[in-house]
Amino acid sequence: MTSRNLSTQLRALVVDDNMINRKIHQKMLNGLGVECMGVANGKEAVDVHGYGQSFDLILMDKDMPIMNGIEATKKLRSMGICSMIVGVSSRSMDVEIREFMEAGLNDYHEKPLTTAKLASIIHHIINTK
Repeated sequence: MTSRNLSTQLRALVVDDNMINRKIHQKMLNGLGVECMGVANGKEAVDVHGYGQSFDLILMDKDMPIMNGIEATKKLRSMGICSMIVGVSSRSMDVEIREFMEAGLNDYHEKPLTTAKLASIIHHIINTK
């Protein structure tokens, strides 16, 4: 089975308050064969998990209204969510990245994400399943 076929079994949640960024990331993931859902803030990400949804990958923006990426990541981890959570932000200061990572991220990438970066993340998920 090729990695493309394996990736069709994967589900991703894109959490970003910027609708354009959310749609671009969803489109890139769809192009890699990943089923996607998008939400506009961390509270919505927590809520969809509370309703029983599950995902292999969560792309988590850092700066969002209502509940930011740090709060949402901490909450998801406290709920026992073991999905790969990848922080995504335009922030590049080490202290901000460290704070985000310490919230429970598996990885962090600076915006903009590329198809190659997403393919690498998907490849990692497939190889650890």
